[in-house]
Amino acid sequence: MAELNLAVIDVKPGAAMESQSGLQMLRPRIYGAYMAPQDSGKKVACIVMHPTSNFMGHYLIAPLAARGICCMGLNSRYAGNDTVLLMERAIQDLGAGVQYLRSQGYEKVFLVGNSGGAALASFYQAQAEKLTATHFADGDPTYLHPSDLPPVDGIALCAAHLGRSRLLRDWIDPSVTDEHDPLSVDPELDMYDPRHRMPYDSEFLARFSAAQKARLDRIENWALERLAQLRATPGAPRDQSFIVYRTHADPRCIDLSLDVNDRAPGSVWGDARAVNYSCNAMGRTTSLTAFLSQWSSRSQADGPNNLARTSVPLLLLTYTADQSTFPSTRDTWLAAGGSRIRNVDIVGGNHYLAGQPELVPQAAEAIAQWAHAL
Repeated sequence: MAELNLAVIDVKPGAAMESQSGLQMLRPRIYGAYMAPQDSGKKVACIVMHPTSNFMGHYLIAPLAARGICCMGLNSRYAGNDTVLLMERAIQDLGAGVQYLRSQGYEKVFLVGNSGGAALASFYQAQAEKLTATHFADGDPTYLHPSDLPPVDGIALCAAHLGRSRLLRDWIDPSVTDEHDPLSVDPELDMYDPRHRMPYDSEFLARFSAAQKARLDRIENWALERLAQLRATPGAPRDQSFIVYRTHADPRCIDLSLDVNDRAPGSVWGDARAVNYSCNAMGRTTSLTAFLSQWSSRSQADGPNNLARTSVPLLLLTYTADQSTFPSTRDTWLAAGGSRIRNVDIVGGNHYLAGQPELVPQAAEAIAQWAHAL
């Protein structure tokens, strides 16, 4: 079996106080783990990366190496904490990983966009082909340069979320009545209230979705107003943190008649209501600038919109028992990719292929066959 290697890659300094480690802020580095196949001739390599998850132990590293592809699980500088994560800085980290593999002599490099890494990979390649993200969503310059973002040769997506802004749009709980009280609730909009029987009726779902958008708009407007207030106040900080309570209320988690696939009821992290009320969940703790970059309508990191701007070959792997990506998710990616993309179903696959070792080789084989033809 091939040996697992550590990559330590210097990156440019980013936002102030983006880490609690002074060393990481003043001399920032990112870390990856990769496995190079023996006698590969350094033909093909890939990176699988998520904005915040630790992918150094990703399940595809060894299976792809066994199929002749060097696979690196790369972490961004925000690994484990997206409180101040800026998507524009995360693609800069991804670019440093691409540069690293190119410097190692690999002729073809592609990205594996797994889960939240799908929108990241799409954003990266769109900017690599034409750099437009000259400013963050808050208006500050990104100082991104085309040399930071060498283009790749293809993108493979698997269990692919559409992007953090769309995810929060689908998941935020509209029944919250007080943004400072995680227990506040309007029962008329509480999908977990037993008075709302399943399957949910269309009138409830329409009210629910409209209220989700209204809550998200209120938070975004407050974030913009607060940021403007801070930056207009002499001596004030340029950013602040805040909490968004209850961000896991997608009716599809418990109503299996919606967007039908092979999933079981619940969340990818367990009981959906418990996740919704937990102290640590998607988008729970954030800063004004990070919220705008990741979670708001102003985010530049929308997955399908960016994928449509790319020109490279594409592959989509749909895990048919996923509890957080659905047939509509697949169809949105396919529409964005047009004639460049094809779909492969991994039948029965859950979001992480957790406890499904027999399905991992299927995913790796589909990616490898596609990659070797790049």
